[in-house]
Amino acid sequence: MTTPPPTSSSRRCGFVAVIGAPNAGKSTLINTLVGGKVTIVSPRVQTTRTLVRGIAINGDSQIVFIDTPGLFSPRKRMERAMVAAAWEAREEADIVVLMFDALRKGIDQETRSIIDRIKAEGTKQPCLLVLNKVDEVKPHMLMDHAQSLNKLYPFDATFMISATKADGTKDLLKDLTKRVPAGNWHYPEDQLGDMTERLLAAEITREKLFQKLYQEVPGSLTVETESWEAREDGSILLHQVIIVERGSQKAIVLGKGGAMIGAVGEESRRELSEILETPVHLKLFVRVREDWQNDPDFYRTWNLSDS
Repeated sequence: MTTPPPTSSSRRCGFVAVIGAPNAGKSTLINTLVGGKVTIVSPRVQTTRTLVRGIAINGDSQIVFIDTPGLFSPRKRMERAMVAAAWEAREEADIVVLMFDALRKGIDQETRSIIDRIKAEGTKQPCLLVLNKVDEVKPHMLMDHAQSLNKLYPFDATFMISATKADGTKDLLKDLTKRVPAGNWHYPEDQLGDMTERLLAAEITREKLFQKLYQEVPGSLTVETESWEAREDGSILLHQVIIVERGSQKAIVLGKGGAMIGAVGEESRRELSEILETPVHLKLFVRVREDWQNDPDFYRTWNLSDS
């Protein structure tokens, strides 16, 4: 017998801001909880540059996770806009989840600063602590982290998880399901995220660049989808531009004989074809734009503002 959808009177819906220092595993956790790829992942800090919403449904509850940029001390205009967006998400959410990389030997300065600001400003929402990467850490270290962090701030609950292996994530989702307020769902039942397909396509290519050029090129590159053409045969033709800050970076992205950009394009095309469920033709170009991170025109399309 098929279970009928929940009635409006029994439904619950809430927004959960996932915050933390760079590389705590926020994006990986959200992809795991949602059950699909809604935000890109790489070992590089500042991979997440804007607010990305991932939508999970558990019983009568729709939980909208907000993936936020890692909180750090910004220097450039884009970095200031990223940090401002993360704090804005924290203020507007129904629940706050602070993620901590349990592989750290102690509490890092970024996490301390986050907790200090939460204490100084106060929070009306429940604030949960999530220790990530527990599959790689000895139990006594986990307990030390949990105790130290809870001494700094009285978290409403503490969870120990592995976002990559989904260990402990069901318990976290169950707890959040009970905490979100009563209310109608904000998104259709089959929607996993709110990122536009054009932006997601650009982000997938940026992810592949970060994964392949982790050591060679700093995070000062971005990708834009310049054109999106739906063809009569059902396939999609994409033109994307990779923007770097220096000519030397352009040479690295291209690779010898175009080998690097060719490999990036193939991996991106393959994943986009799977996500969009149709053949994708992808053409990549590289342009140099010095100091683009201080040009608001580049990141306004990501709904970022440093004003």
